[in-house]
Amino acid sequence: MRFMMLMIPLGYETAPPDVQLDPERVAAMMRYNEALKDAGVLITLEGLHPPSMGARVSFATGAPVVTDGPFAESKEVLGGYWMIEVASRAEAIAWAKQCPASPNEIIEIRQVQEISDFPPDVQAAAAGFDGLKT
Repeated sequence: MRFMMLMIPLGYETAPPDVQLDPERVAAMMRYNEALKDAGVLITLEGLHPPSMGARVSFATGAPVVTDGPFAESKEVLGGYWMIEVASRAEAIAWAKQCPASPNEIIEIRQVQEISDFPPDVQAAAAGFDGLKT
């Protein structure tokens, strides 16, 4: 089972483009990342620049509208993610609990949908796309 662990750093929605990271916190996080890798559960991971450097494309009017960050209405934003492959939701939670997160950080855990999770008609509609796991 694949899970995304989504890091939500509270307050990151207003972080400036040149936000400074604490080297000690980064080192602690790298030790955690190494533990995920050494256990053979890590697929990939990435950190994300703050929303002030991002853009959103919305389609409410039927045509794409681009809004540059930061986004005033945001209450929580992603700071990064890990993609892991483990045997169960409980194992994903156990890994998240080991993260050296600070008191202002939350990890949301979401299972990745596999094509085999869907009914046959949906699987047929997606057939032929090479990027989907079955």
